[in-house]
Amino acid sequence: MESTTRDKIQSLVNSDRVVVFMKGTRQFPQCGFSATVVQILDGLLPEYTTVNVLADPAIRQGIKDFSSWPTIPQLYVGGEFVGGCDIVRELYDSGDLAATVGGEAKAIEPPSITITAAAAEKLTAALAESEPGDALHLSVDAGFAHGLGIGPAKVTDVVVEAGGLSLHVDPASARRAQGVVIDYVSDGEGGFKIDNPNAPAPIKDIDPAELSAKLESGEIKHLYDVRSAAERAQAQIPGSQLLDDAAIKDIESLDRKTPLAFHCHRGGRSRRMAEHFRDLGFREVYNLNGGIDRWSAEVDSSIPRY
Repeated sequence: MESTTRDKIQSLVNSDRVVVFMKGTRQFPQCGFSATVVQILDGLLPEYTTVNVLADPAIRQGIKDFSSWPTIPQLYVGGEFVGGCDIVRELYDSGDLAATVGGEAKAIEPPSITITAAAAEKLTAALAESEPGDALHLSVDAGFAHGLGIGPAKVTDVVVEAGGLSLHVDPASARRAQGVVIDYVSDGEGGFKIDNPNAPAPIKDIDPAELSAKLESGEIKHLYDVRSAAERAQAQIPGSQLLDDAAIKDIESLDRKTPLAFHCHRGGRSRRMAEHFRDLGFREVYNLNGGIDRWSAEVDSSIPRY
């Protein structure tokens, strides 16, 4: 590693008591592991520093060499390397992370959860065959995929009484579980059914011609370009806006019912960004199928393809 890169990383490590090297920013994590670490730390600390390794290739590789750790995100506390996502999660589950970072876990109000009689009967039978000390767990990840299982209780669990059972929910899941209904359906092969009223609406993939019509009619007024400024200099859709920090702040101030549309070169990056804003509560979010490349082929051939 070049000495200038090492010095820069050392300066960043020393810039705050708690520093996270991650993909994206605290407001905009750009990978699931980075999002997990941010979510955990947000529950413990009002302020900490994040370093977006995607903004500097030298830092992205350099921090791996600096810490002798092959993955990102990486957490530093008091100038010392703590670990990556798995270690942060383990420390949090054990209740030790708050002391490590010098924060305090925020009290979480148990969500209201319903377990139907049919589901309670099956779950009670399963618990009767489990190991001593095991508990019933519900998890809801950032994509609102649900997990229902039996395993050891954790000190950080939020415990909900429902259907005559004690249901353990991790703190992150508890924030997404308000109003969840757990049922058991005996049709076909049978199985548990979990309804979550908090689950976000799906991303709407939209073809170029349809998006063009919605933009022209004013049905969609916000089209964001998630590409780099250099790519945008090569080609851009008239009326679109570069998704920079100012645009992000503008979006966050909008009513969550406001339709949003996103595009990139061919549709992959913009889908991930659309999912991010969908997860922030926006109910009508579109992703341009095929990106600007397909737009140029089907709507406006004057836009250069690259």
